Amino acid sequence: MAQVKSDMYYYDIVRKNIRKYRKEKGFTQQRLADEADMSIDYLAEIESVKRRKTFSLATLGRIADVLEVDIRDFFNNN
Repeated sequence: MAQVKSDMYYYDIVRKNIRKYRKEKGFTQQRLADEADMSIDYLAEIESVKRRKTFSLATLGRIADVLEVDIRDFFNNN
């Protein structure tokens, strides 16, 4: 039987990938926040492993759209 991982395990994978793809695209947090229609404080909280802010799929979808990334790529644990 597979071991069930904690919710934060999945959020941490996604937040790591948001930051990775943002940097690959050359976006600052401010630019991504502006284009995804959210505050920079909220985006900083999403990306922060220490703050461990949760977020909705709709928010993740907006980030994926702005970065032109398939939303599924945020869940890759590489």
